[in-house]
This record gives sequence, structure tokens and C-alpha cells, in this order.
Amino acid sequence: MTTAMQLTDNFWVAGQISPDDLKEIAHNGVKTVICNRPDGESADQFTYQEIEHAAKALGLETAYCPVISGRMTEENVELFKHIIHSLPAPYLAYCRSGMRSTSLWALSHSSDQPADTLIAAAANAGFDLSPLRSKFEMDFADKLTGKG
Repeated sequence: MTTAMQLTDNFWVAGQISPDDLKEIAHNGVKTVICNRPDGESADQFTYQEIEHAAKALGLETAYCPVISGRMTEENVELFKHIIHSLPAPYLAYCRSGMRSTSLWALSHSSDQPADTLIAAAANAGFDLSPLRSKFEMDFADKLTGKG
């Protein structure tokens, strides 16, 4: 199985998973699998439908929130927030390497968690989100002042 990296008690990220990985993912307590990788990004990846079909057979929820590498939008973040607020935890989000999923997770929490907390959680999982520090700080300040 692709190695999953834990960001919080209820949230893991991973690189590309396979349908065969889902049995272990379900066994480990994950309830929702989120795909952040657009279909067709590379020839060797499984499609969302393949993952969804195998996940549903195991009783897992799935969601598709594809993000084009290097082109994350506010709409992507809003869809991701909707997914994590409407489907059951714990979650496993995946993309090619886990970076897009980690970024989406952090951006979805940037108004309610300090930048240092988000950056440290990502770093503990092997991802550098320090370039997003000013965005995190602005979102958190906006929430504290009632602008966000």
C-alpha cells in the first residue's frame, strides 16, 4: 500500500492508491476516501471510478475533488471543505504525492488554526507548507477580526 502520512487524529494523506489498497485503508478505520488527482494525469494511475467502485464495495464513502497540479483554486478549497463537513471522518485524501491533499487540508483549516499548527502538522508528515504561511496568517486574522 502507498504509505499514508498522518496530519491529525482523523486525517491522512497519501500518494496514488490502488483499489487493492482500500481493504487495508478500511481496516485502519478510514471512513471517507477523497481523490484530489484529476483522472488522466498519468498513464499509470487508477481512475476515480475504479477507486470509488472498490471503496463502495467495502462500505467507504468517496469524494472527487480534483486539483490540477500547481493550479489550486478557491473553488477547490471550498469543495474540499464541503466534503470534510458532510462526509464521515476519519479521512484519507490522495493525489500523486500527497502534497495537493495536504495543501487542501491546511487551506480548509486556515481560518480556524494558527499557521504554525498547520505548517508543523504538514512538516511532521514530510510536506513543506511554509510558502503558504502568509495566506494562513491572513485567513486566521480575518476570522479573528470577523472578516472571514
